[in-house]
Amino acid sequence: MEKAKKTVVVEELKGVFAESGSVVVAHYKGLTVAQLSDLRTRMGAAGASFKVAKNRLAVRALSGTPIEGISHLFKGPTGIAFSKDPVAASKVMVAYAKDNAKLVVLGGSVGSVALDAKGVEALATLPSLNELRGKLIGLIQAPATKIAGVIAAPASQLARVISAYANKEEAA
Repeated sequence: MEKAKKTVVVEELKGVFAESGSVVVAHYKGLTVAQLSDLRTRMGAAGASFKVAKNRLAVRALSGTPIEGISHLFKGPTGIAFSKDPVAASKVMVAYAKDNAKLVVLGGSVGSVALDAKGVEALATLPSLNELRGKLIGLIQAPATKIAGVIAAPASQLARVISAYANKEEAA
């Protein structure tokens, strides 16, 4: 690869590492092209991406960044999964690694915190950002719904009492 192309790749990887909420590094030795395409498709559906880059260029891109601590993971045939959502990339990688033993999760990072393989697996069990937002909205709406029910209860009880008296008078 020409020096100019290497510089472009390093700058592109620096941008990826700077903008990503999480990065997951894995060995992909033995995966077929079809399996890698399937992995990329699953990543895209989850809002994440998977990229294969030369280890030396990835290590060069990591130098001087807050996640420089994961540079030791770049040995052998490594792929990089990344997403803005801190959980998306790890969820897809861990799920795919369970289905396919040839994909081995090595570690990664969330923000500026380096993770080992167990940390990535633990991160994959957390709910995604959208799921957390949904739960938060549900918690916020629940008290308002209960208050509306409490306020409406006396009026509905009064209406039932009046209706019962009206039915009683009609029967008599």
